[in-house]
Amino acid sequence: MRIMGLDVGSKTIGVAISDALGWTAQGIETVKINEAVEDFGFGRLGELIKQYEVSQIVVGYPKNMNNSIGPRAEASEKFAALLEEAYAIPVVLWDERLTTMAAEKMLISADVSRKNRKKVIDKMAAVMILQGYLDFKK
Repeated sequence: MRIMGLDVGSKTIGVAISDALGWTAQGIETVKINEAVEDFGFGRLGELIKQYEVSQIVVGYPKNMNNSIGPRAEASEKFAALLEEAYAIPVVLWDERLTTMAAEKMLISADVSRKNRKKVIDKMAAVMILQGYLDFKK
């Protein structure tokens, strides 16, 4: 049983998946969405859930630094509830403060060009969200 990690934005969702033992997270892909018209990429996410036999989903929860809940965190709460309802799989919100910045720093230190960073940043953030959750569970 694998766990899926999601970094949800307004235009893309970074997707990561755990190995079968739940030790490590790997980036899978970035799904294009359009939050404005409530297209949340559920078609593609459903295919991935089936393909990887996902038993739980971890959604990044972007709280503000002072621990308050802003519009992005509210959007994540709504997304998580819709996801849980659509697939009847437990969905956990996981504090993701700084993961996108950390992913960006890691890619910069690996000398990845700005254009290529843009392509993988969401997937990388999803990996960091999921890995943080897996490490916490151990």
